[in-house]
Amino acid sequence: MAQTTQETADWVSRLADDVIAEAERRAPGKPVVCASGISPSGPIHLGNLREIMVPHLVADEIKRRGVDCVHLLSFDDYDRFRRVPGGIGVPESWSEHIGKPLTSVPPPPGSPYASWAEHFKAPLLAAMAELGVEVRAISQTEQYTAGTYRDQILFAMRERRRIDAVLGRYRTKQAESEVVDGAVDGAVDEAAAQGSGAATEDDGSEGSGDYYPYKPYCAVCERDTTTVTSYDDETTELAYACECGHAETVKLTEHRRGKLVWKVDWPMRWAYEGVIFEPSGVDHHSPGSSWVVGGQLVKEIFGGVQPIGPMYAFVGITGMSKMSSSRGGVPIAADALEIMEAPLLRWLYARRKPNQSFKIAFDAEILRTYDEWDALARKVASGAAQPADAASYLRATTTAAGELPATPRPLPYRTLTSVLDITTGDDEQTLRILTELDPANPVRSLDETRPRLDKAANWVATQMPAETRTRVRAEPDGELLASLDERQRESLALLRDGLADHWSLDGLTTLVYGVPKIQAGLPADAKPTPELKAAQREFFVLVYRLLVGGDTGPRLPTLLLAVGADRVRSLLGG
Repeated sequence: MAQTTQETADWVSRLADDVIAEAERRAPGKPVVCASGISPSGPIHLGNLREIMVPHLVADEIKRRGVDCVHLLSFDDYDRFRRVPGGIGVPESWSEHIGKPLTSVPPPPGSPYASWAEHFKAPLLAAMAELGVEVRAISQTEQYTAGTYRDQILFAMRERRRIDAVLGRYRTKQAESEVVDGAVDGAVDEAAAQGSGAATEDDGSEGSGDYYPYKPYCAVCERDTTTVTSYDDETTELAYACECGHAETVKLTEHRRGKLVWKVDWPMRWAYEGVIFEPSGVDHHSPGSSWVVGGQLVKEIFGGVQPIGPMYAFVGITGMSKMSSSRGGVPIAADALEIMEAPLLRWLYARRKPNQSFKIAFDAEILRTYDEWDALARKVASGAAQPADAASYLRATTTAAGELPATPRPLPYRTLTSVLDITTGDDEQTLRILTELDPANPVRSLDETRPRLDKAANWVATQMPAETRTRVRAEPDGELLASLDERQRESLALLRDGLADHWSLDGLTTLVYGVPKIQAGLPADAKPTPELKAAQREFFVLVYRLLVGGDTGPRLPTLLLAVGADRVRSLLGG
């Protein structure tokens, strides 16, 4: 897919330039490796999704240029089960599984999946398919239990004293950072809250005695509540004792129920996989954290190079201060895709640099988000978009593999939500109204407006507050109509009489704004003055009260179309 310089003038293309240059320096002729890591310890929410979207966008840009590139997605499903998340219907009895690998923990009650890890991986994989995100998925459970990292584990155990020395330098730095002003920086705290928890894992130090970077899972209770008591480099015999009372000696050349501690595991994989690009969250970048320490370990111990790795900021939800996968009730990608089209969700990640935080709207702010998106689409179509904006739109609507599915007739999202609110989702009434929006180019079938129509219907059904729902009056408000003065009656008559000649969205817009102009003796194209705006607001409030019994509601032209001309005339006293 050919691109111009204008189309790629954004943060993605600049990172792609750096990654390609670094790959040519390190491993010329080999595929460029971009990487992500996700721990399926709970709902993989929209903050976690940035861990995937940043390398996806960069890898996709590299592929667009015809360069061989792979995006590895490591599921850290061999991590320990740390806590029982709230809000997802799991009883406290699940705490008996704390310390087991995530793939050894049963799924939440009623789940069709085999394990805790699979339960939370499945919706992410489905969402990624809808988003056009292609990865090579790796299960760390499979990697470790298959013995894939056997040589790396043996090497790390032989070099344990050197590893401990590197970690020791950073344990001091981390301790110092945590007492500055009595707390770790607030931004780190906030980002850590939405992280997987891996960044806060210990480095394998027991505080006394010998250091071992390998942590066995107990052969009896399956937990990692174990302590390595001895290790022989020659025979590879490792002895451990578990808190459950079990103790045994195993040969590390054969043992496959354990893993390297996180701060050693991550740099080991950078070297093993030849990772060139991997971003990480703020929680990985504080002094003494896994990214900082890993950069030294990969160089000094594993003979590799730390990836290019920009720090990405947190993602919020309108109305929520932070997200954490250790808590339930946080939106995941599948939730977002229920109410927004895949290109829009991609755009939210593509338009912001990784170090810029942003929010995703599940409340009424989504209407404004869609307005921005549609305005951008018009600018791109006309050639008026700025280069970076055009690039983010291109990345949102296409991948190196082709275009993402789009709505053939993308009517304004706020219009669709208003119509669906009033019709309560009745297809026949919805089609009638949508057909009348633009009689010169009518909607012939609801399929033309899908999937956007379905996303809007889901938003109305699940997110629209009950107090903002529209309830059209069943009968005219006789008391209010009887109390109107002559000027108010005249305004309603002008509106009623103009319906037939203005029955389209644009026509009704002209009509409702024009009634106060006519009453003021002004031409239809009169510029708004403070007095005219006040008269228009007063007129709108009157119409809303007569139609829906409140001072506000959906955009008035849309409301009139939805109610229907005959019913409007009746409710307005005609």
